Amino acid sequence: MSKTIVIVGFGPGISTAMADKFGAEGYSVALVARSQARLDAGVEALKAKGVAAAAFTADAADPAAIRTAIGKARGAFGPITVVHWNAYGGAEAGDLLAVEPAVVGGVFDIGVVGLLAAVREALPDIKSAGDGALLVTNGAFGLVDPQVDGMCVGMKAMGVGLANAAKDKLVGLLSAQLAGEGVYVGQVMVAGAVKGTAWAPEGGIEPSKIADKFWALYQARSEIRAQVS
Repeated sequence: MSKTIVIVGFGPGISTAMADKFGAEGYSVALVARSQARLDAGVEALKAKGVAAAAFTADAADPAAIRTAIGKARGAFGPITVVHWNAYGGAEAGDLLAVEPAVVGGVFDIGVVGLLAAVREALPDIKSAGDGALLVTNGAFGLVDPQVDGMCVGMKAMGVGLANAAKDKLVGLLSAQLAGEGVYVGQVMVAGAVKGTAWAPEGGIEPSKIADKFWALYQARSEIRAQVS
């Protein structure tokens, strides 16, 4: 039976490297993002490499849209084997004391609510796959560390830090709940800018290094957290 990975939050950098890695391993690749142009380019590049690929537009902060996109991916390729959550949010709450409380609450829309919607939609497939998994990209602003906290404040990235910390906790909770059901949950914490993105167009961490780390975690299915810098 063919295997399928759904990548939510597709763009340059990590998610492109993940699409290439899993595609090269024989997986069909479903890309999910808001930008149709970016999705179309990603599908074209994958198909040029002989990878079965399709794109589905959805906002990662909209649970209904995410569930619909995953349902469409299932319709296109069959049961989902892996969900890779690469979307992130929280930038709108750079200073937690300068925005309305509702904005602070909104930092969890992508890192917690959207992610849970994706998990719940794909979970029956992932459980039955035998080697199913949830793979989560996270950032080092979520680390519980005084120096990191100071960086979040100084760089007006407090909302991102809060969202990333919650996402890290969610990874642990989902792993604890699902480990006995044959579902692997793994996270790569990226400590630095990623090459090819707006934050590091030339230098930075090679995206393929992160994709390789995800693949190693997925194959070993033992450790749930790793860090790449």
